[in-house]
Amino acid sequence: MSRTLQPVRGTQDLLPAAMRRHRAVVETARRHAQRFGYEEIATPIFEFTEVFKRPIGETTDIVMKEMYSFADKGGEEVTLRPENTAGVVRAVMSNGLTQSLPLRLFYAGPMFRYERPQKGRFRQFHQIGVELIGVKEPLGDVEVIALGADILDALGVRSRAELRLNTLGDAESRAGYRDALVRYFGAHAHKLSEDSRKRLERNPLRILDSKDEADIALSAAAPHFEEFLTPASREFFARVRDGLDALGIPYRLDPRLVRGLDYYTHTAFEFVTTELGSQGAVLAGGRYDGLMGVMGGPETPGVGWAAGIERLALMIAEPPPPPRPIALVPIGVEGETLALKLAQELRRAGFAVDLGYSGNLQKRMRRADRIKARAAVILGEDELKRGQAAVRDLDSGEQAEVPLAALKDRLAAFRD
Repeated sequence: MSRTLQPVRGTQDLLPAAMRRHRAVVETARRHAQRFGYEEIATPIFEFTEVFKRPIGETTDIVMKEMYSFADKGGEEVTLRPENTAGVVRAVMSNGLTQSLPLRLFYAGPMFRYERPQKGRFRQFHQIGVELIGVKEPLGDVEVIALGADILDALGVRSRAELRLNTLGDAESRAGYRDALVRYFGAHAHKLSEDSRKRLERNPLRILDSKDEADIALSAAAPHFEEFLTPASREFFARVRDGLDALGIPYRLDPRLVRGLDYYTHTAFEFVTTELGSQGAVLAGGRYDGLMGVMGGPETPGVGWAAGIERLALMIAEPPPPPRPIALVPIGVEGETLALKLAQELRRAGFAVDLGYSGNLQKRMRRADRIKARAAVILGEDELKRGQAAVRDLDSGEQAEVPLAALKDRLAAFRD
């Protein structure tokens, strides 16, 4: 087959079996989000590049290496969204929703990043996520973590994932810690990886998140954020932990869990599993009180998370298959005319119905077996003259004639 007819590297076709898993994740998340009072939002798949470049930062790996950005036919610079928090915040600003705070918002959809494909990671990938906007209290952090935990529990994943928790403090805390990291890593700059030497200049917290072995070794002896927390930051984090303890949500403190962008504050968290290799984070988030201000809006607190649907889909139990259909098997012109009308009536009554359009009785019955139909309704000329249809149980092989007027009632026994 021609290369041009293959999916682009890093993308995938979600065929029916994979789509069932994908849908199970989204529907479970949507159901639980609604119980917490979150309403669904959908933002455009592409935005003006500035929506992402301004908050994420022009020198970050996401902007420099991973964003799909291009000029459209009108000459506007647009970008396929690499994440959705910035898009949701932009939507809140664009639609004047800052007058209606607090907002509880849920989303699900595709994101795009140009990075090396691997297990659970694609260039077009899908996320579910929530954003709680306009709540500055630490109980907001507890709420979004509890919602994430409930969704993972409903998916059967939570027992195989560990919640890791850290605080990034307030702006004063981060400024002091940043200076300490620059001093520490600056003294060992010759030992850092090339990427981390660049991070030292623009975003030293990201060095703590490096996967390079030399960087990891150096980070082990780096100053701890806790040493630089202000009293207000300590109190905020204590209240988050108290809330999680009250809900019985276990966690492990991880001082190396960071978010490198300046608009992140206070709580950072991840649910991490060991089942997906290096891509262990299945749900991650934190507080971003500075984001809306960076984007040109009023200073507004926010906290949320995103979770990779592909990663979660790898971990859930096999979802139930679709309902087994009723196969209509018409014979002759009269039977085909009746079958067309009957198919619509049965579907409106809630049945899954398969109607083949060609073939003799033998071929149509083979098709019924192939699609795993629960029963076949045979509409032959002799039966129709008597106002009847032959109903065959395709599991037991039993067959009986049923009056057309009583067909719906008889087929109720075969409804999955």
